[in-house]
Amino acid sequence: MDEKKKNPVRRLLTFLLTAALVFGAVFLVANWQKLNFDSVRRYFAYRSLERNESGQAESFSYGSGSSSSFLPLGDDLLVCSASGVRLYSVSGGLYLEDHCTLTTPILSSGGGSGLVYDAGGSQLYVYRDRKQVFSLPVEAGRIILSASLSAQGRLTVVTQASGVKGSVTVYDEKFQPALGVSLSSRFITDAILSPDGSTLALATAGQTGGVFDSQVSFYRLNRSNGNDDPDAVCSLGNNTVLALRWAEGPLRVLGENALCFVKNDGTLAGAYSYSGRYLKGFALDWESSCALLLGKYRAGSSAELVTVDTSGNQLESIPLSDQVLSLSSAGRYLSLLTADSLTIFSNSLAEPYHVLEELQGARKVFQRPDGSTFLIAGESARLYLPS
Repeated sequence: MDEKKKNPVRRLLTFLLTAALVFGAVFLVANWQKLNFDSVRRYFAYRSLERNESGQAESFSYGSGSSSSFLPLGDDLLVCSASGVRLYSVSGGLYLEDHCTLTTPILSSGGGSGLVYDAGGSQLYVYRDRKQVFSLPVEAGRIILSASLSAQGRLTVVTQASGVKGSVTVYDEKFQPALGVSLSSRFITDAILSPDGSTLALATAGQTGGVFDSQVSFYRLNRSNGNDDPDAVCSLGNNTVLALRWAEGPLRVLGENALCFVKNDGTLAGAYSYSGRYLKGFALDWESSCALLLGKYRAGSSAELVTVDTSGNQLESIPLSDQVLSLSSAGRYLSLLTADSLTIFSNSLAEPYHVLEELQGARKVFQRPDGSTFLIAGESARLYLPS
């Protein structure tokens, strides 16, 4: 008898539990893009880190002056100055210190590794697992123009030497030369590997029919050395190439006059013209879109922040009246730093993910994939964790 009385209660509880599960599933499907679990991940990842009420960790001195260059690398911060390279933890602990003299240091990352090289010089270093894992041997007469690390951590180096206008060397996972391309007819300004490591893209400058012409050339890596004829070429006209990024989809080519998206068969997937506006800043690593800071005038604080998809279509834009100090993107986040505030967007410009007004002298921001940021002041740095 008692068991029969319990059955309706059990059936009611089962019905309520099923309804809750169905409702939860429908809610997750309908609001998936709005949900953000990174705050939970940040809580567990940094729960031992002391923070103030605004979510900023205690600042630490990197002691290298305001002319230093920075790179978030995993949970750490790589700092490069005239005196050398240092690697700090989020709380300011010094993991690594390499003494070297770099006149024009350039920093970038890929595949969990950090890259430091002296543009116009001869020094290049790769860091992984909090140690230096590779340094490029110095060769007389060789000048490093640019370098990059692929998503797989493979190194590509563009150099200039006597007899050629540009050379590119691709290194394998053990930093052994895997492919070399040298050109005598056009200058190579930049190079990058595709995310799957199968294709090399070169940005070149030269003349076609007596007229200046920027091009992007593509080379399969499964070719023999000595064959310098590209598999595909895309002409960009007088749109001088400033930067290359290659995530999933077409190659992102930041030009002086337009942002272009080029497929590895040499066809143009799309382009976004600046329409006579000046390029004041950019962030090319914001998931499936790019962010551009464009202004009608070269000087002044008035500008427009624009997002563009990989077909060259404008997605969103917001007008800005405050002077933008720094713009950075990683993963689903885009951070915009002005003299008055830090604004972090997630996926869209329509509604800020978080706004911070207690900047404590920050002049540069570096966005991290988990939503946290490194804020850099005159001679100190600190991690900021949005609530």
